[in-house]
Amino acid sequence: MAITTISSRDFNQDTSSAKKATRQGPVIITDRGKPAHVLLSIEDYEKLTGVSASIVELLAMPEAADIEFETERAVISHRPVDLS
Repeated sequence: MAITTISSRDFNQDTSSAKKATRQGPVIITDRGKPAHVLLSIEDYEKLTGVSASIVELLAMPEAADIEFETERAVISHRPVDLS
């Protein structure tokens, strides 16, 4: 696994190269010479966190079924259009 280091300026100017570099391993993005961020492929992220659920499953929020939520019915009325 190769670790690539790029400056934030280079990252801003050529994001696609940084994304391609994640195929080989993590990309460390520096800010003024100091490591500031790490860019990972989604596969590496899932290995690291142990999360392999899809975004749909993550957003489903099954625990939200217990929340009571009632809204008032919206009243939509038409207005005449002035095209003058």
